[in-house]
Amino acid sequence: MKTQLSIIRLIGTVAAMVIWVSTVKAQEYLVKNVHVLSMASDAVSKEKSIHVIDGKIKSILDANAPTPAHVEIIDGTGNYIFPGLAEMHSHIPTTNTDDFSYLEDTMWLYLANGILNVRGMIGHPSHLELKKKIDSGEIIGPRIFAAGPSLNGDSVESPESGSEMVKAQKEAGYDHLKLHPGLDMPRFLAIAETAKEVDIKFGGHISLDVGLQNSLNHGYRSVEHMDGYIEALIDDRERLDPQVAGPFSMLLVEEGDKNRIPELVALTKERGAWIAPTLTLFERFFGYIPADEFRLEPEMKYMPGIQVQQWVNQKKLLENQGMLKEENVKPYLEFREKMLLALHQGGVPVIMSSDSPQVFNVPGFSIHNEIKSMQKAGLSPYEILKSGSVNVAKYFEMEDEFGKIQEGLSADFVMVSGNPLENMEVLREVEGLMLRGQWITKDKLEEELRRIEKKNLRK
Repeated sequence: MKTQLSIIRLIGTVAAMVIWVSTVKAQEYLVKNVHVLSMASDAVSKEKSIHVIDGKIKSILDANAPTPAHVEIIDGTGNYIFPGLAEMHSHIPTTNTDDFSYLEDTMWLYLANGILNVRGMIGHPSHLELKKKIDSGEIIGPRIFAAGPSLNGDSVESPESGSEMVKAQKEAGYDHLKLHPGLDMPRFLAIAETAKEVDIKFGGHISLDVGLQNSLNHGYRSVEHMDGYIEALIDDRERLDPQVAGPFSMLLVEEGDKNRIPELVALTKERGAWIAPTLTLFERFFGYIPADEFRLEPEMKYMPGIQVQQWVNQKKLLENQGMLKEENVKPYLEFREKMLLALHQGGVPVIMSSDSPQVFNVPGFSIHNEIKSMQKAGLSPYEILKSGSVNVAKYFEMEDEFGKIQEGLSADFVMVSGNPLENMEVLREVEGLMLRGQWITKDKLEEELRRIEKKNLRK
C-alpha cells in the first residue's frame, strides 16, 4: 500500500512539474513603451514594445501597435532596454554538498546588476551541476559558461597527462579550459594541440616559459588580465623573476620597449584572440588605495564578513611589504589603460571582465567599477556595452542565440531608467529584466539583495 501511495505521489509530482514547465514556457509578455538599444548599432529605437513568447523575442513593435491577446503587460514607459551585461572572468563559488545556497546567492548578485551571462574561470564539478539547475529552472541565474579545473605547472605533470586532462574536461561537459602559470612548452603544446583536436576553447594566464607570442600562435582564445604583454616587451628574461618583477611584472613596466606594442597588437588581432582586461581587479588588489577604504564600500555587505576580511589580509600583506606604494603602482595602472586602448583601437575584441569575487570585487557590483575604468581608458559607452553583449555571443559563436535585441533571439534584456550611452551610471539601477523569457521585477531583485545582506549580518 505504501509503495502504491509513493507511486501515486510521484506521478502527481511529475504531473505538477509538467504543468508548471508548460505554464512557464507558455508565458507571454509585452514590454510596452520602451526605448530599445538593440546593439545591432548605436542607434536607439524610440517608443517600442517587445513581444516575448516561449523565451524568445517574437517581435519588436511600435508602441501604439495593437496589443496581442493573452499577454502579460509590462509597462516600461520612458525606460530603456538593452541586452544586458556579462562577467567574463568569474570565480564562481563551489560546493561539495547538495547545498547550493551560496552559489544561488552569487547568481542573484549578478542578476541584480543586470548581468545575464557569466563565464567561470576556475572549474569545479559543482559548476556543471549549477548549469543544470539553472537550465531546469531550479535555480534562477545567468547563463553559465564553465571552465574546467585549472591546467597549470602543478596540476599538469607531463604532456601526456595534459592531453588526457583536456579530453576528460571536454567529455565532462565543460565549455572551455583555463590555463594558469607554470607550464613549459611541451606541456603547453600538448594541451593546445589536444584542445584543437577535441574542439574546446582555451586561454588564461601566460606561462613565462611559453610567452605571449607562443600562446597566441598556438590558439589562445582569450588572454586574461592582459597578462604577458609587459613580459613580451622585455629582453632580459632574468629580470622576469617574480622576486624582482613583482606581481604580474608590475615593477618592470618602465623597462619595457613600448615600440613593440603595435607589433603585439597586430599579432593578437591576427591570431583571433580576445582580451579580458579586469582593470578593476588591479586597481583594487594591486592599487595604492588602502584596503581599509575598500572594506567600507556599501556592496561589501553582500559578502560574508570572513571573505571581506580575507581580502583585507591579502591586500595588506602587499601593503606591508611596500609593494603598493603609489610610485610603484601608478605607472603600471596607466600602462594597463594604454595597453587596453591600443588593443581596442587595433581591432582586438574585448570581453567585459572584472574577476569576481576576487579582492574587493563583489559579484555584479564589480562590473560597474570595470565599466568606469574602461571609460577612463578611452572606450566609448557603446563599445563598452558591446563588450558585455554582442562580443560575448561572438566569443562563444552563439550570435544566433543571444547578444542583441532581435526577433528570434533569446529574450534576454535589462530595463534601466535612462540611456546608458549618455550616462553609464544608470546601469547600476536595474528596473527589471527579462531572463530567457522570464520577467524578474525590480522588487524581486531588491528582495534578494536584502535577504543576502541579512544572511551575512548573522554570520
